[in-house]
Amino acid sequence: MIVKEEWNIMLNILQIVFAIITVSLSAYLLITRDYDLIFLIVFFSGLFMLTKGIEAFQSERKVYGWLLIGLFLFAVYLSMYQFTALYDQS
Repeated sequence: MIVKEEWNIMLNILQIVFAIITVSLSAYLLITRDYDLIFLIVFFSGLFMLTKGIEAFQSERKVYGWLLIGLFLFAVYLSMYQFTALYDQS
């Protein structure tokens, strides 16, 4: 069973990874001016918000946690909508 300290370390690592992916994709899109992959930025920033929401629940900040979980769900919905709109152009 994962102890709480290991769980917090894993959440911190995931937050760093999702933030690095989001910033790297943002820089790539700004440099190339090709905005076809913007749905990935929205998706990974949503995953970052999910990890922050889980962290908020662990520290007993329920309202902030629910807000971040709601933002995560909206970001995932938005990224799926952008993905299907982008590749549904026949």
